[in-house]
Amino acid sequence: MSSSLSAVPDIDEDLAQAVMERLVTVEDRLRDSVATNDHLARWTARHLMDAGGKRVRPMLVLLAAALGDMHRDDVIDGAVLVELTHLASLYHDDVMDSASTRRGTRAAHEVWGNNVAILTGDFLFARASGLSSRLGTEAVRLHSLTFERLCLGQLHETVGPQEGEDPFDHYVFVLADKTASLLALAGQLGAQLSGAPQGVDDVMRRYGEKVGVAFQLADDVLDLESDPDTSGKTPGTDLREGVPTMPTLLVRRRAAEGDLGAESLVHALESDLSDDEALSRVVTMLRQDPALEETRALAQRTADDAVAILEELPEGPVREALIAFTRTLVERRR
Repeated sequence: MSSSLSAVPDIDEDLAQAVMERLVTVEDRLRDSVATNDHLARWTARHLMDAGGKRVRPMLVLLAAALGDMHRDDVIDGAVLVELTHLASLYHDDVMDSASTRRGTRAAHEVWGNNVAILTGDFLFARASGLSSRLGTEAVRLHSLTFERLCLGQLHETVGPQEGEDPFDHYVFVLADKTASLLALAGQLGAQLSGAPQGVDDVMRRYGEKVGVAFQLADDVLDLESDPDTSGKTPGTDLREGVPTMPTLLVRRRAAEGDLGAESLVHALESDLSDDEALSRVVTMLRQDPALEETRALAQRTADDAVAILEELPEGPVREALIAFTRTLVERRR
């Protein structure tokens, strides 16, 4: 049983039970969705799936679907669709970021090499596309637009802000495309495929956009605070690869304004961090810098904005569950 089941937020008991039961079905269908006779692909495609995960996106599909009929079979396919797309993106991201671990296990490119990891991600995208075709033309359209945003987010993160572009605006746009787009799809599809009342899908789309940014800002904090024994991720991985995060952007802004302490930290950030001890020193410096708490506060404010959108939904256990889900995403420790 996936570790995702223990991640169901503290919500109405009947709703929690229904979500847990459907998550079990999602897990089974996830594995069925990547079944293949190809000897290599059958192992590479399940590598990250078998490593577990929080299943945040399928859970959001199900919670949104609870605003209609969660037990429609298409809802399960929608949950599998978003998780397959997410998993596919992880194979690519780990190659781009040279990440050595993912979910407590070796990244796929560390096991089979970059080419196999990239092609496995493509294979999962192909399976996700096939699944969307079973859900109808609207699901195909929404999935393709989300896929486009995922690609553009990675492209813009790789290239960086253009001349004259505000680095903070650029960063939030990257977060919106790379993370929030898929959460927006999860909320929108869950509502649509469950037959929820008109307009609910748009509320869930807007909520997903906002909570996705909050989720990634919280992840920026976790990248510095995480315990590798529980998170499966080495603290400071993004720093080592030179990937911008909100804390480092805040430090660089203070350095540009003449803050001597920030200037010293920027110098450390730009040094050789390939050595674990050097990386650990910089992580410690950032943990003690005000930028970390500023990022945590920004994540919380963005989560509050997401909760405000949920006020447009009818009162009841589903809305309360979505509020609890939001808090769980932002206040998590792993």
